[in-house]
Amino acid sequence: MAKHRLIIVNPGHFHAALTLRARNPRIEEDVRIFSDDGPDLDNFLRLVHAFNERPSDPTHWTMYVHRGADYPERLAATRPGDVAILAGKNNQKLPLIRFLKRLGIAVLADKPWIIEPSQADALADLLDPVTPCMDIMTERHEIANRLQRAFACNARVFGSFIEEGSRPAISMRSVHHLYKNVNGRPLRRPAWYFDTAVQGEGMTDVTTHLVDLVQWMLPDAGPFDMARDVRDLAARQWPTVVPRDIYARITGLEDFPEQVRAHVQADALHYPCNAAIHYRLRGISVQIEALWNLTEPEGSGDLHHAELRGSRCTLIVDQGPATSFRTELTLLPAAPGAEFARDLEEAVAGMQAEFPGIGIEPVGDGYRVRIPPGLRTTHEQHFSAVLDEFLLALENGGPSAAALADIACKYSLLAAALALCRKAGVAALPTS
Repeated sequence: MAKHRLIIVNPGHFHAALTLRARNPRIEEDVRIFSDDGPDLDNFLRLVHAFNERPSDPTHWTMYVHRGADYPERLAATRPGDVAILAGKNNQKLPLIRFLKRLGIAVLADKPWIIEPSQADALADLLDPVTPCMDIMTERHEIANRLQRAFACNARVFGSFIEEGSRPAISMRSVHHLYKNVNGRPLRRPAWYFDTAVQGEGMTDVTTHLVDLVQWMLPDAGPFDMARDVRDLAARQWPTVVPRDIYARITGLEDFPEQVRAHVQADALHYPCNAAIHYRLRGISVQIEALWNLTEPEGSGDLHHAELRGSRCTLIVDQGPATSFRTELTLLPAAPGAEFARDLEEAVAGMQAEFPGIGIEPVGDGYRVRIPPGLRTTHEQHFSAVLDEFLLALENGGPSAAALADIACKYSLLAAALALCRKAGVAALPTS
């Protein structure tokens, strides 16, 4: 089978480079880049060169770069590849996806695709299966999330989702950091990252991953549909306060640019990046929260906590100081005892083909899943895994109609949540 020819379009986000973190036998090693000139492109090239030059398992990408504002015209004239990667300014996502699809180029685009409620109306036209497109959902490749889903699909271990009571059946909380390290170096974010007209607000950022995980965790009952499956939606957003000195460390700029000054108070940027959503999906109560702290403490990382409440057990994925910032999965049985232990042992034995080497060990009133080191991968590695997943899908006719419908439901939900946040006091969540 012929190898795919890859195009990188206007790579303003480091996620574009992370798709090239590992070699891929499905891709030619000559990569074409079409982009505006400037520091965003330079940072992308610097990171890919670092992958090429690392001493252990280096990549061998050869990059052919067209710089300049005429990059769309040049790309259209040459059409040098069949797959395009988009990871940059979010306000450009929809028009660039549409542009590339018209050229007959399949598109793998980073989230989010929409940053305004009105943009949800354009999703139906983009998600036709003729020229495939897919978003980069890395969290589906995290081993603890994969195991949580596998156990949730085992009725003898998990039972069914608990729909009654005041607690949500699914709750997820994610904490990220504005100043962090990527590939062992401090991440330099572009100034436009803090411009909500370009980047968008918190409701359409990390929440995209969490909404996607919720859909992925539910039993397969056909594609999701916003009008049919989503009820009781409520949402709110709030800012992280970024002092000038921290902003300077993150962006390399000494002062706040004009584009963000409307959000500057007392010499600090009030960046609306935090979001919370409550809703019911096919009757199952869901609570999601995505937070951004200022800086990543030394030796730490992102935080993640996810609970699925079932009639037979609760499945808890945790990542934080107590787990040395590695994801761990714990099962808390509703009725501990020999019967549950036997069902759990049988489930683990049946998972060995997909998850070789996993085991269980008692922890307090529950069980911890032992995850072998060979099954663990880093967040940075997940991007190349998503690319390989997309290429495999293309070779098998493209993403399914159900997968495309799920993408449409996900972004329609986020658009509706953002619209609620824009209406002060309407269906809004309390502040505590």
